[in-house]
Amino acid sequence: MSVVSWHTLAPGKVNLCLFLGGARSDGRHELVTLFQPVSLADEVTLTTLSGSGQDVVVCPGVEGPNIVSRALAELRARGWEGPRVRIEVVKHIPVAAGMAGGSADAGAVLRLAAAVEPLPGGAEVACVLGADVPSQLAPGPLLGTGAGDVVAAVPARAEHAFVILPSMHELATAAVFAEADRMGLARSSGELASLRRALETALRAGPAMPAELLVNDLEPAARSLCPSIYGALDHARSLGADAALVCGSGPTVAGVFWGPDAPERARVAAAAAVERCPGAVVALAVDAGYASVRDTDRHRRPAQ
Repeated sequence: MSVVSWHTLAPGKVNLCLFLGGARSDGRHELVTLFQPVSLADEVTLTTLSGSGQDVVVCPGVEGPNIVSRALAELRARGWEGPRVRIEVVKHIPVAAGMAGGSADAGAVLRLAAAVEPLPGGAEVACVLGADVPSQLAPGPLLGTGAGDVVAAVPARAEHAFVILPSMHELATAAVFAEADRMGLARSSGELASLRRALETALRAGPAMPAELLVNDLEPAARSLCPSIYGALDHARSLGADAALVCGSGPTVAGVFWGPDAPERARVAAAAAVERCPGAVVALAVDAGYASVRDTDRHRRPAQ
């Protein structure tokens, strides 16, 4: 048996908008959101192993249960017949930060597994793992509806880039949604439908993103639980960002820069932000090709 190694990037995401609806019977919330994957990405490698035994997951810096292990277990439970594997994740996306780092890793594992052996029910597995995981099966600019798990590709936006301002704090997604419920932030079904139509119209009209749609309804809840977000949003604007948003459920903040010079402006902003926010980085908007799977062993080596 030969050992095969496959590699992919697992891009983090920024929600260019996130409109919150009411709670559903499954405990999730109705959402209308626009996913934009970015160049701040984890690195995920799958290597096939000989012999019997358990799959191996290595993810330094992440304590406790790992969604990557769950992804492999769900695949096995649904009859995936790939060989025993070792998954190694090198983290670059902040943990519990609203950028879907865990979901990105899980989506990367599903892509890698499909490259090794046909994958039965990959979309079903993605939905079971979490509402953000379906958007990571083929990362690209996507419109998310349902609980964010019903996704459709959309045209790329006008050229843009981000300065990412991580927080020293972490926020649990469930806690942020619970706080949003306590604060009564959910929109009515009619308002949510109206905003979806407005977003779809804007997406058809051209690459520009109307400023009035650059809204994250979870931001007040995230700020309530993590008040330092106020300062991070102000800091992003002071760096020259055209807009500042909380990423997903937070607490990471993204400053958005639009236009042909956006990457350079974001790089300058990231450099200026480092003294106050040591983890500040520039992140470019990327498309689906950024997360392609590649064989790292073009000359396959014999198993040890």
